[in-house]
Amino acid sequence: MQRILFTIVDNLIITLSYYFYYKVGSHKVRLSRGPEASCSALSKHLKILKDRYGKQVIVNLLGSSLVGSKEGEATLSSLFHTQHTTDENHSDIPHVLFDYHQEVRGNRGLDKLEHKVQAYLAEFKFFYIKDTNVERIQTGTIRTNCLDCLDRTNCVQTFFGLKILEGQLRAMELLEKPQNYTRFEEVFRQMWINNGNEVSKIYAGTGAIQGGSKLMDGARSAARTIQNNLLDQSKQEAIDVLLLGHTFNTELTSYARSLLPSHYLHTPPTVLRAMVRRWEDYIIQKPLTVIVGTYNVNGGKHFRSVVYKDLSLSDWLLDAAKIARSSSLVSLEDGELDNPADIYAVGFQEIVDLNAGNIVAASSENKKAWGEELSKILNRDRGYVLLTSLQLVGVCLYVFVRPELIPYIKDVATDSVKTGLGGAAGNKGAVALRLVVHSTSMCFVCSHFAAGQSQVKERCEDYAEIRRKILFPMGRSLESHDYVFWCGDFNFRLDMDKEEVKEYIGRQDWSVLLEKDQLSIEREKGNVFEVYEEGEINFPPTYKYDLFSEDYDTSEKCRVPAWTDRVLWRRRMPLREKYEPPDWNPGKCIHYGRAELKQSDHRPVVAVIQVDAFAVDEERRDQVFSEVIKQFGPPDATVILSSDDPSVFLMEDSDEIILEQLSCCGDVILVRHLGEELWITFSDGLAALAASKLIEVQVENYIVHIRLKTEDWKNHLEKEMALCINSNIPLLAPGEITTFTGLNSGFNSDYVMEQGRGMMTLGFAPPRSEGKAPSRPPPPRSPATERKLLENNGSSGPPSGKSSTKQSPTEIFPLSMKLPVATVDLSMTLSQSTVDHPPLPPRQGSLNQSNPTSPKDSPKKITPNLPTVPLRISALPPVPNRAGNGPNNLPPVPLRQAGAGPPPIPARQLPIIPPRK
Repeated sequence: MQRILFTIVDNLIITLSYYFYYKVGSHKVRLSRGPEASCSALSKHLKILKDRYGKQVIVNLLGSSLVGSKEGEATLSSLFHTQHTTDENHSDIPHVLFDYHQEVRGNRGLDKLEHKVQAYLAEFKFFYIKDTNVERIQTGTIRTNCLDCLDRTNCVQTFFGLKILEGQLRAMELLEKPQNYTRFEEVFRQMWINNGNEVSKIYAGTGAIQGGSKLMDGARSAARTIQNNLLDQSKQEAIDVLLLGHTFNTELTSYARSLLPSHYLHTPPTVLRAMVRRWEDYIIQKPLTVIVGTYNVNGGKHFRSVVYKDLSLSDWLLDAAKIARSSSLVSLEDGELDNPADIYAVGFQEIVDLNAGNIVAASSENKKAWGEELSKILNRDRGYVLLTSLQLVGVCLYVFVRPELIPYIKDVATDSVKTGLGGAAGNKGAVALRLVVHSTSMCFVCSHFAAGQSQVKERCEDYAEIRRKILFPMGRSLESHDYVFWCGDFNFRLDMDKEEVKEYIGRQDWSVLLEKDQLSIEREKGNVFEVYEEGEINFPPTYKYDLFSEDYDTSEKCRVPAWTDRVLWRRRMPLREKYEPPDWNPGKCIHYGRAELKQSDHRPVVAVIQVDAFAVDEERRDQVFSEVIKQFGPPDATVILSSDDPSVFLMEDSDEIILEQLSCCGDVILVRHLGEELWITFSDGLAALAASKLIEVQVENYIVHIRLKTEDWKNHLEKEMALCINSNIPLLAPGEITTFTGLNSGFNSDYVMEQGRGMMTLGFAPPRSEGKAPSRPPPPRSPATERKLLENNGSSGPPSGKSSTKQSPTEIFPLSMKLPVATVDLSMTLSQSTVDHPPLPPRQGSLNQSNPTSPKDSPKKITPNLPTVPLRISALPPVPNRAGNGPNNLPPVPLRQAGAGPPPIPARQLPIIPPRK
């Protein structure tokens, strides 16, 4: 008995290595994570592949043309190849570049790919077990990737699979007849087509494009266009729902997602709430420094101004606090600003001119230029990498992080909200980005509110709409984050006369000006930013200046100076607290000021904030989880009541007496009589645990015993949670090969792979006789062959000169064949069957050994004797005898005379056609 296995792995690059969006038809790829920020995900992905499947070879099917519609594919392919080749941990994985659309034309071109991969296919081999001996072990897999569909990967994987199939059939000695390979090939192709269709429905929303029918392929392409443009946004969220199980957004689940692994989310809500309330017992504090900056660049045309070429963005983002300290504008303790920032969040407004063309389709050139400039400035002293960026017309947000934090950042997502023209235009609005660093969730928002001195109500409405509409995958809102940092041009003005404002600015009397600040007034009313914190304002208003000047607005409008550019933040209260605890620290602002960049009519603002992030100690968390499980009792919350005399449960008032005695434990929600027992279910496991501690209750003169339905509920819950963990069995693990060695050679084994802990089990067949070579079961015989076997069974033996090999029942019938129980009788054999079989008439012109005219070179069929099988057909009615005195009396067959022709065939009458009505 032989078993063969070969695995081909197909993991799309877009789901594991990069995160991006693309447009169907134009194939424009937009990475939503910076290339450096994707290195950690790619390294983790390749490590998982090697741990599960052994050696790897990457077959990259993306396009390589830098012009035309495939430019995005070439950019992505180049980034993928560069990151993989520069990763020292995975330099042992070969990377094969193969532009599928350029190299393959119809069914031609894959031979070039075979030449590149042939050596790896021969090295990886395939799994092959013959009887109890493992002949070959597969040591690796092929990883293929394309972009927006599965058609290329399906074609290439089918090609590789057919090459392996040929080797598998050769190992099983099934290539003697060409029709065997043809049949296997047809079934294999159809199986791969069906598999590709199902996978394509999950990923692309339609079946795979096969090239067989242009009409069907065109319909599927149109359906894909609709899916990707209208319905694709919720696809990843649907996958998250399937993996995590929670679709609702509550404060409990938002905390649990940050603190606990995904498989913990399947525990009962009471357990989740207890784990979240005890978060301080298993967290480690990680202080972080976050720098948030905002700048309205007035179209971004003059940031490289020649007039002030000595001023750069470093005065704003890197040296603003030091400049302020040297100018004695603020008093800071030594060393507070020496710690490097961990996260930079830089927001811009009016990054492009807010004209009609940009509102409809904003250009991304300015965004790209600002991103390159920021990356150059921030990497002056220390290294920072771009995590992600997002643009909505003129509003743009960049987030840079230290490279050391990249492995600890997850769940990156973005969103945007339009508020211009009643929510239809993006000239005003906000962009938001969220992430989880360690186990602390953060959200950064950059917004641009409605302008105008008297449009206070409109600005409050913009704030409320942005707060309400920002929604991340899995129902995460702004309030579901531990920290929210909100910056932007809020456009709140000062309700004072311009000359009076200038007078107070000259005296640096900021407190008087803040009393007339519209944002401060609305915050006190609770209309905007009611729970947010802001640093102390001790710098002049940032709006509005003449370009390249230190003078406030001197135009005809002569706008009143105001602090329109602000940075605020908030921290979410712990779940267990309804008010601020005494030691509560929402974050410390160690610097809040502006920079003197004169390229715009605004001045940039920056805030340096120290916050406390938390990392989870997994060992302590598991310990706390065990304590919580032990404390809350079984999840089923059910106890079983039994008695030595079951008749107690037949009494009319027995249920009321029992429930009255158990009422002190908790609320009962279900009572069931099952056999001779009474099952009672409480509202929670804690009540069931309290009921079990009573041990017994008394009903009149009877004693009723109480026990838990699930006494070992802790292990039971851990087993249920283990089902939610990725339980993939490694393709090749150390020590698993020894499972097949040392088996008794006298047993035939049927290899079965079971799910679980990677164990391999063997089912054994009856022992075969010693000294015989193992043989495969013969193929199923046709009814004609069975009749020949019956015919030969009545003869004296096999033809002379030929030896007959007697086969055992195990070798004749496969292990999976089962005879009906009603037809088997061990006391009878086939030769002693109660059914009398009449001899079959001789076949005209048959060639056998007794025919002297048979040619010498004619093939002779040697049919082995039918083995003695206990069989009696007792469930069928007896066969009636034929006419005559006995079963062997047959009517005589008339002999044909010599030279006579065949008997005439009677003419058949023509059918009568009924007349038409």
